[in-house]
Amino acid sequence: METITTQDLTVSDQDFIIRYHPELCTLCGSCVATCTFNAIEVAPQAHNITVSETNEPKPTRKRKTQPIIRQKNDLAHSCSGCGMCAKVCPNHAIHPVKNPHSRQQLLARLTGPIKRGGRNNLNPSRTLDKILIGRISQMTDPALDSERHTFDLRSPLGRVLKADDLPLTAEGADLKLTGQTPPVRWIYPLLFADMSIGALSTRAWEAIALACAYLNEECGLPVRMSSGEGGMPLKLLQSDQLKYMLIQIGSGHFGWNRIIKALPTMRTDPCAIIIKIGQGAKPGDGGLLPENKVAPHIQAIRGVPKTTLHSPPNHQGLYSIEESVQKMHLSLNAAFGFRVPVGIKCAASATSVAVYNNLLRDPYRICGGFFLDGIQGGTGAANEISLNHTGHPIVSKLRDCYQTSVNQGRQGHIPLWVGGGVGLSGQAAADCFKLICLGANGVFIGKILIQLLGCVGDEQGRCNQCNSGKCPAGICTQDPRLMLRLDIDRGAEAIVNYVLSFDSELKKLLAPIGNSSLPVGRSDALISTDAAIAQKLGLAFAC
Repeated sequence: METITTQDLTVSDQDFIIRYHPELCTLCGSCVATCTFNAIEVAPQAHNITVSETNEPKPTRKRKTQPIIRQKNDLAHSCSGCGMCAKVCPNHAIHPVKNPHSRQQLLARLTGPIKRGGRNNLNPSRTLDKILIGRISQMTDPALDSERHTFDLRSPLGRVLKADDLPLTAEGADLKLTGQTPPVRWIYPLLFADMSIGALSTRAWEAIALACAYLNEECGLPVRMSSGEGGMPLKLLQSDQLKYMLIQIGSGHFGWNRIIKALPTMRTDPCAIIIKIGQGAKPGDGGLLPENKVAPHIQAIRGVPKTTLHSPPNHQGLYSIEESVQKMHLSLNAAFGFRVPVGIKCAASATSVAVYNNLLRDPYRICGGFFLDGIQGGTGAANEISLNHTGHPIVSKLRDCYQTSVNQGRQGHIPLWVGGGVGLSGQAAADCFKLICLGANGVFIGKILIQLLGCVGDEQGRCNQCNSGKCPAGICTQDPRLMLRLDIDRGAEAIVNYVLSFDSELKKLLAPIGNSSLPVGRSDALISTDAAIAQKLGLAFAC
């Protein structure tokens, strides 16, 4: 027998422990074949049995060896708790259990900082959960009927000019447009957040794009989807569905060579261009696409060899907001003939208000949207220390940005879109409504989409291996064998059903306060059960 020392790693040190019941196991091997992390193996186990096979007690000792399923000890093959083994076991003979006495976090640091999928495992209390809808219309101000009333659920994406700045002249009883106005898209207040085709599998990306197209063409909901950094498939760039896409350019500029070359062959303009300055889940880290996820089609789209791809946390060469306006907004507007809105995505932080304030005063009036991303979101690979401790919750920064625009009389000029933890507690429509009342024009969601596709990760540390390229659900991987686990049609159907439910729930929240359109900035409709939150956000305190 091999000698064991007190410093050796054992199964009891890992985050998850495999519970195995050999009396139920048929040794079909399905669990071993399904485990993408190679955390279990078939191994022999010896048993010493004392029996008496005669009428008189004559005990004899027998030794029996049989194969069993055994969990591996090493960190490289530690169990992630995804539970795929339990899903495929016909007799429920195996399942993972969370280990409350895990030492894996301490031991794993021997190999450097821990990286994992974008979920915060600290479970901080959410501000949105302490905000309620408190203004309910009564007899003097009748509420609406959410089932029968017609609602106008549209939000602007694009620079909105003041009435005095509109190039209009009066000719008799008519108004004539004498100049060019910035492009504005009126879209649904729910965006599918940027998740690149490198981070997601092609089947997952296709399912989300399919759901987006179906919602537009069959359901009449103008939902839009962001591409994420890293380019797009050429067929999509040359298709009519491009009008449903927000093309993102990140600090790595990956995939933009192909997009620029495809400009002459585009049948239609994209919905908008998003310049990603920073993201809320990992500001200071930037994006990271591990080498094992840079498959041949990703290499072709991005024009890179098979290597780990890092998007810097900031755009190199841009040292001020004014410079970014001149270099990026002007060039990208010109590239699309000034027909496409261009917005900026930033991480929510103490400097968000300064950035937004400068964009509001932009003399070119080019910025068409300000996207704020909070710490409680995230879907990609990041350092655990960044996910848990770097960033800012979205609510107070949204409120600060909206209030600074109100103080200048510029509210609504640059639409505010926010994300980061929207729907974290399962109520995305309620979160969206509250954020709109605090000043947002709309929200974007990402984590919910991959959960609808079948993601098994959670905020208690289960799975969260998006960065490993071994996603057991076939969502965040480029392994052809794993990708086949994802049913595209079923995933798209789940997303469509969720958005339709979201739409119905949002109307049920608008009806009681008597609004038939989005109540942007209507903080009087909200109350807070926390005095500090009420004071910070300017809400009524109720107890």
